[in-house]
Amino acid sequence: MDISIIICTYNRAGNLQECFDCLATQEINSGFSWEVLLVDNNSSDHTKHFTEEYSTDCSFQLRYTFASQQGLSFARNHGIKESKGSFLIFIDDDISVSKKWLQSIYNTFITYQCDAVGGRIHIESPAKLPKWITPDMYGFLGHQDFGDHAHPMDGYKEYPFGGNMAIRRSVINQIGLFDVEMGRKGEGLKKEELFKGEETDFFHRLADVGGKFYYQPDALVFHKILPHQLKQRFFLTLHNNAGQTQALRDKEEYKRTLAGIPLFIFIQLIRSMGKYVNQLTFDGINSSFRQLMNVYYFFGMIHGYYKK
Repeated sequence: MDISIIICTYNRAGNLQECFDCLATQEINSGFSWEVLLVDNNSSDHTKHFTEEYSTDCSFQLRYTFASQQGLSFARNHGIKESKGSFLIFIDDDISVSKKWLQSIYNTFITYQCDAVGGRIHIESPAKLPKWITPDMYGFLGHQDFGDHAHPMDGYKEYPFGGNMAIRRSVINQIGLFDVEMGRKGEGLKKEELFKGEETDFFHRLADVGGKFYYQPDALVFHKILPHQLKQRFFLTLHNNAGQTQALRDKEEYKRTLAGIPLFIFIQLIRSMGKYVNQLTFDGINSSFRQLMNVYYFFGMIHGYYKK
């Protein structure tokens, strides 16, 4: 098997029809074998029934597998072990792929002999985006676009996003699987579920061993934005949890601390609060929200260092 497309899902059976239908319309002009592996991450809805029913009359090979351990990283690792392809492509259940998506990813691997490929992710929202969500914040909704031209990525500043990422299976032998201590759990509706960073960690590890990355703009997908992702609470929680994760994973030993918290973090928090108040005063609520996210990030770092 040349390619395995791994889709991890939890209680989102309603998303699968559109996701699968887009895969069925792929325009393939070269001979390679591919499969779709649906990883059911302990769902309680009709995910299994829908997938098995759809597989009986679809134009591609669709398999179902069940991962009982809750968490996206667990599900992805399960999918890697159960899949058969030499190239592993990951998309989410709320992703719709464009018609040339699969062919363009395969061509990129073959042409550039790279270890990882990332494509464009454009967001689709059922409602108009609030004014406080500025373009520089689209990345928190999964948006990724590095331009119209294919080019190498460094794996640090530019690397694939989870909604549209592909790797060679051999990469796993080099750097291991996704870190199960990181990543979203459940539906991502609660604070304790909304942790990310596992993709960043994975690709940074690959870059550390000299992995070769390539960006392919023709590998375009569309990410469906859910209503709860358009709430300020979602962004603030996401950034707060990111700060907490950063602190918990920091192995540096600091001499000047208070309750285990490096003193410079308090200085950064005070500065970020000052910037927020200044922007709020002169630019208004919408323009200052991005700075408020930074305040929550440093509060998260304080919480993380305190917990260590």
